[in-house]
Amino acid sequence: MLLGSFLAGVALYAVARVFLGCFFTVRPDQRAALTTFGRAQRMPTAEAPSFDPEDAERYAYPAVRVIRPGGPYFKWPWQKVHKVSVSTEAVEVTWDPTKHQETIEAVTKDNLTTGVNGQLRFRVCESNLYAYLFGVQDPLQHVMGYFVSVLRERIANFEDPKGGALIAEDELSDDGSAAASELSEGVSINDLRKNLPLLNEYMEQQCKGTAGRYGIELDAALITEIDPPSEVDRALSAINSTRNQVAADISTARAEAEQQITMSKRAVEIASNNAQAEVAPLRELARTLQAIKEQGGSTALAAYLRNMRMPLLRNAVRVVQTAGGTARQAKEVVQ
Repeated sequence: MLLGSFLAGVALYAVARVFLGCFFTVRPDQRAALTTFGRAQRMPTAEAPSFDPEDAERYAYPAVRVIRPGGPYFKWPWQKVHKVSVSTEAVEVTWDPTKHQETIEAVTKDNLTTGVNGQLRFRVCESNLYAYLFGVQDPLQHVMGYFVSVLRERIANFEDPKGGALIAEDELSDDGSAAASELSEGVSINDLRKNLPLLNEYMEQQCKGTAGRYGIELDAALITEIDPPSEVDRALSAINSTRNQVAADISTARAEAEQQITMSKRAVEIASNNAQAEVAPLRELARTLQAIKEQGGSTALAAYLRNMRMPLLRNAVRVVQTAGGTARQAKEVVQ
């Protein structure tokens, strides 16, 4: 009797435990997938994830049935629920479950070792849960490894798209002046620091395929620090100071040259205006005399000239008149 009661109690407990375990809920920030004997429930069609065409065959994952927030949902005892968070998360680029590191080391185009720090924002790709749950053992670790490898390659080959020239080649004279490339040779670390937005944009574009490979969508790449070793940083500071001084000297020389050119132009304009002011009355007098001669003839012109001489004769002290090449004594006119 006691044995029967015990067995009945054990059976009732097992049934209750199994029955209660057949119900589950999904939180608003979660998505779930259901597997039956290890095989995920699949959908006939799904939106293809975006990644490179050459990876289409390698990462051809099936589409699983996604269980959205809500519940309670029912499952059989031989089924298992896999829940994942789809909220956006942030992780340091130095994150590595296999070791502890303060920074990511990368080699620049100038063969300088520099440290890189920043953050990644990511979220699980809801349309490709199969890759995240069953594709690889640790998707985030794979994504971080892929991101760091792409970042190191980009840093090793990075060039400033705007160029580092302080002055243009055609602005230099041919009398032994240094080439612009000698005055403004680019330093990779400086170029990287100036173009962090471009570097982050490039990393985001290159990591768009992580949704198809690992089921993780990269929301943003934020590289915030590029710090070389202390001795290299001191050398870079000296280089930057020299470059800034060269740029300042060039700007000052340009300003002085432009000022001298402007002053020369103004001086030419003033001299030209003065000459025109002196010539203008003579031209006007010539036009007047020509008009008098054309309208009244030589007699009118002689009368005009006689009338114009009268004020001059009144102010003259001595007048000398010559006739036939022989000079005679002129009368003295006293004012």
